[in-house]
Amino acid sequence: MHQLALNMQAKGYTITGSDDEIFDPSFSLLKEADLLPKEFGWFPQNIHTELDAVILGMHAKIDNPELLKAQELGLEILSFPEFVYRESQEKNRVVIAGSHGKTTITSMIMHVLGSKEKSFDFLVGARIAGFDRSVQISEENDLIILEGDEYLSSALERKPKFLFYIGNICVITGIAWDHINVFPTFENYCEQFRLLLGSLDENAIVIYNEEDEILKTLCESFGHWDLQLIPYQTPAYQVGKKGEFSWLRNSGKSVKLRVFGAHNIANMNAARLVCEQLGINEDDFAKSIASFSGAARRLDDLYVGENQAVYNDFAHAPSKVMASVKAVAELHADRNLVAVMELHTYSSLNKDFVPQYKGSLDAAEQAVVYYDPHTLKIKKLPALDEDFISKSFAHDNLMVFTDAEKLRSFLKEENWLNKDLLLMSSGKLGGLDKTEIVTFVSAIKSV
Repeated sequence: MHQLALNMQAKGYTITGSDDEIFDPSFSLLKEADLLPKEFGWFPQNIHTELDAVILGMHAKIDNPELLKAQELGLEILSFPEFVYRESQEKNRVVIAGSHGKTTITSMIMHVLGSKEKSFDFLVGARIAGFDRSVQISEENDLIILEGDEYLSSALERKPKFLFYIGNICVITGIAWDHINVFPTFENYCEQFRLLLGSLDENAIVIYNEEDEILKTLCESFGHWDLQLIPYQTPAYQVGKKGEFSWLRNSGKSVKLRVFGAHNIANMNAARLVCEQLGINEDDFAKSIASFSGAARRLDDLYVGENQAVYNDFAHAPSKVMASVKAVAELHADRNLVAVMELHTYSSLNKDFVPQYKGSLDAAEQAVVYYDPHTLKIKKLPALDEDFISKSFAHDNLMVFTDAEKLRSFLKEENWLNKDLLLMSSGKLGGLDKTEIVTFVSAIKSV
């Protein structure tokens, strides 16, 4: 929302906004642009008839006093994705959807288009190297790349964001249940992707991962004959002895990549097919993708040494956790892997959902799960038993921590010779200092 506000201000709109709390980097960016609210909170007097429209984010609840005032005055109220579509409805819209890989594929496409000096707009959910903002919607560009989130749009529009973008080209990476708080069953979650197919523009192109059997069945059985279906798979790749990761092209040529893991090379293949539709051939794509270093918090290498490494990842849903753990385990097969994940989201802390994590950490020799009981209280969820967590993950060598300081002590005392560490969290991992953790790991201890 703050990135959209900055973009709209740059386009010449007069922008005001409200929130009950704002943190960095949003705080500093809004302050620099003179868009920071004078007071934090919700004030009905901010809403008046001189406003052209109110853009409603997901954070504002149905009883929000400013929302109620806007409804009372009969103002036009648009959810975030509705407004984005209004600003981009004359453009060629590429929507990247799916339960995992959205940010990475969007970032890959942006990187390749940028390296070829193509003009385009974008909406992406992370910081991307070479781009100052995560939202750009201009008057002049006729192409926009949109990360299509399946989470709800607003308190008034309780439908996935991706339903409002009406894509001309749509990527679907896979379907793996998430967001149990709004999609209480797997069937209900799958239904959102059927609705996505039905929402697309006439004669839209759908690029889908046919290795996901549920998605494949959905796409191939969908009764919209105008859709052009293009399946993709994980292409051949190679992992060198020192962790070099290469894409093996059908032409016989190999391309050394800066990202790694089977899931990332599948993401790359989806990005390649989108770029092909946008007029970039495979040779040019290969030259550009070789320099792609990844999106922020997606398998970031915090430290890479001769005998150990530390990676940081945003993974939190079961499918994302499994893919990230497998990727790091495969990269350095001669080392042991310690995988640490935080249960932080509503779904991951929900007792009915936790068993979905079974097997997700299996590729790690040592698995660690951390969660903060206080977070459960904030989310108004029942307490979780550590034994229940252990049984749910079903890992032979699993440790459960509910105290961040005890987790820190474990990481400090571990012998990190010939071991890699993978940290996975959509939160702050108990406030642990990752720079300090890198110090623990990089200080090689004798065996």
